[in-house]
Amino acid sequence: MGINREEISDYIKEHGMEGVLLADGLEGAFIGVSCGFGPNKAVYDWGKCVEIFMQRDDMSWEEAVEWMDFNVTGAYVGEQTPEFIFIYGKNY
Repeated sequence: MGINREEISDYIKEHGMEGVLLADGLEGAFIGVSCGFGPNKAVYDWGKCVEIFMQRDDMSWEEAVEWMDFNVTGAYVGEQTPEFIFIYGKNY
């Protein structure tokens, strides 16, 4: 069993990263929080997100990728919109 939303929220609060927005239902793909210029942002493994949609929502690979592109990575919810990254060395 992976990390849950409450654990992620506690981690963010403990490290003083107020305002970080989390992606609903993608806790299993959470990697951490980015920092640098601009606001802190939650960071997720793009491929793991696709896997979650495939398993949880019974989507094909193509359907899950389309869902990610349109509904997740294509959604802007403000300066602290989560980031989704491709992990070097992983084949997607």
